Amino acid sequence: MKTYLVGGAVRDRLLGFPVKERDWLVVGAVAETMLDQGYRPVGKDFPVFLHPQTHEEYALARTERKTAPGYRGFQVYAAPDVTLEEDLRRRDLTINAMAIGEDGVLIDPFGGQRDLQNRILRHVSPAFNEDPVRILRVARFAARYAHLGFTVADETLQRMRNMVATGEADHLVAERVWAELHKALLEATPSAFFQTLKNCGALRVMFPEIDALFGVPQPEKYHPEIDTGVHILMVLDQAASLSAKADVRLAALLHDLGKALTPSQYWPSHHGHEQKGLSALHSLCERLRVPKSFKILCAQVMEYHTHCHRALELRADTLVDMLQAIGAFKPDNRLEEFILACEADARGRTGFEKRLYPQADYIRAAAAQAATVDAHSVLHGNLQGAQIGAAIRRHRIAAVKNFTHRYFATTEQESA
Repeated sequence: MKTYLVGGAVRDRLLGFPVKERDWLVVGAVAETMLDQGYRPVGKDFPVFLHPQTHEEYALARTERKTAPGYRGFQVYAAPDVTLEEDLRRRDLTINAMAIGEDGVLIDPFGGQRDLQNRILRHVSPAFNEDPVRILRVARFAARYAHLGFTVADETLQRMRNMVATGEADHLVAERVWAELHKALLEATPSAFFQTLKNCGALRVMFPEIDALFGVPQPEKYHPEIDTGVHILMVLDQAASLSAKADVRLAALLHDLGKALTPSQYWPSHHGHEQKGLSALHSLCERLRVPKSFKILCAQVMEYHTHCHRALELRADTLVDMLQAIGAFKPDNRLEEFILACEADARGRTGFEKRLYPQADYIRAAAAQAATVDAHSVLHGNLQGAQIGAAIRRHRIAAVKNFTHRYFATTEQESA
């Protein structure tokens, strides 16, 4: 029985990154051996055990044989005669197919260290083609390491294209797609995830609503990058620079889905795209089983992002109604997330990346003023039913009007 450190811990150690979790591979053992030593079994599809003290994962060396389409269509063989190299051969990328033995020596049968040095994401073996999840994983690693200059090897990208062409990608289940998408959104350069999927043809299979945005023009005056697909990837990376939250990044990415629904004769104008896109958003979220909290924020940003951009031009009543609609007056409001996604949209344009977004502080201040209204006294007054809501709205509008008068008076004095 021999134990090896494998996978991401080895990769990150060689990159000089902090190792967040360690995975171990056990060669020459059977399940009974692990149980006798106090390990706790946790694997459903193949034998994985938790160490009795560290609770780190220890997996028995195994091989896999493709038996059906999709990522579940495998027959697993785990036995003492499976070698370290046989186990590493079934992994996705060479940079993930290295091991460190108990003596501290690196074992690298497939050139993973060389590919790390050359900044290449390369498949290990032809077995790569058997698991469609690997398309998503390669795209996610592209998002993780794009800022370091990593690119996908041409031969690996071609394999991914072949998997899409043969329909292997069609067998991905929604939960797995969402799991990989959620992880990708949290990476350093999330746009690389979608660009990689587009490069291999998988974007139109997994995220057709996003793929449809590429080639759709916008007015060059406001969008020098013109292409809506290019714009949303720029917006996504701006969101990544503004917020570490996956829901903010997703809302920024999806805010313009409605532009794909504009008839081409009206291009590059996209009147009403804020409402038109809600159906596409609903379809995507239902298909991928996106959490409700994500979906709500995405819908709010989609419907009201242009209001946010024009905040300094809005009447007080329109601004209050927008704040009400996005739940800004609730104790658990998502106003900050809404604002950051909208700011990412404003900055996700060629030449606008560093431009200030005064609307953000303006809306924050207006919301704070509206929130000073004593709704409690209105609720306990003589009004009933709809009268209560109407009265609270009037008070909030008055508060925002007072704020806007002071704001613009101060602005005029400063400019003078």
